[in-house]
Amino acid sequence: MSFVIADDGARIFYQDWELDGPPVLFSHGWPLNSDAWEAAALFLARHGHRAVAHDRRGHGRSSRTWFGNDMDTYADDLDCLIEHLDLRDLTLVGHSTGGGEIVRYIGRYGTGRIARVVLVGAVTPGGLPAEPFDEIRAAELADRAQLYRDLADGPFFGHNRKGDVTQGLRDAFWSRSMACGHRAAYECAAAFTAADFRPDLAKIDVPTLVIHGDDDQIVPIEVSGERSAALIDGAILKVYEGGGHALPDTDRDRLHADILEFVSGGATSPR
Repeated sequence: MSFVIADDGARIFYQDWELDGPPVLFSHGWPLNSDAWEAAALFLARHGHRAVAHDRRGHGRSSRTWFGNDMDTYADDLDCLIEHLDLRDLTLVGHSTGGGEIVRYIGRYGTGRIARVVLVGAVTPGGLPAEPFDEIRAAELADRAQLYRDLADGPFFGHNRKGDVTQGLRDAFWSRSMACGHRAAYECAAAFTAADFRPDLAKIDVPTLVIHGDDDQIVPIEVSGERSAALIDGAILKVYEGGGHALPDTDRDRLHADILEFVSGGATSPR
């Protein structure tokens, strides 16, 4: 197992398919870990890209620190990983909270090593409705095991709309969520809802693809994807009709193809 040591001594777990191709780094959503991107990482690696993914501190196999469960520290941890692996001409791909993490990284460290950015169902630019996430934090404290069951069976995958998400995917979400530290999960949910990513988005000066489902019940497109795309100069917005929040699972084939086209420098247009 591979770890990088953060500035405060925290051990940040990462997976690295050490191929010679252009690197792509995946950042996961709350309260998951790098395994949430395993299908996309395998797909990109099979198409010649170096795929890297990490467990955010407090999540998965990384250290469960009492302090540092905030967007700035997540970005600093990401910088430690990128510097440790000496990644250059890098594409950053972030889902949900991971989108906020990579945007905050750019806000703090710039785009000197970054070639492209992909935001998938990202929590940016901030200003998400407070009430649903207040309820999630309360449920995290009351019975987090049941909270993750309820999210998996309901709005995270959109299973409450269509009822077509496999039991295996829902079980994987529950298992990965339970691998997150209790304090980390609670603090992270507070961090991404309170963050204002607008100054960070203004610093993105590389090609950016924003992908969002128009039936995202966790991070509604009208307060996130649409606004983020409008704030990034030249960003391309692709709307997945009927798509929910968990696009890396529910819309794998389309998402993989769109990411591959974009990171390969191919033409992209909204559809």
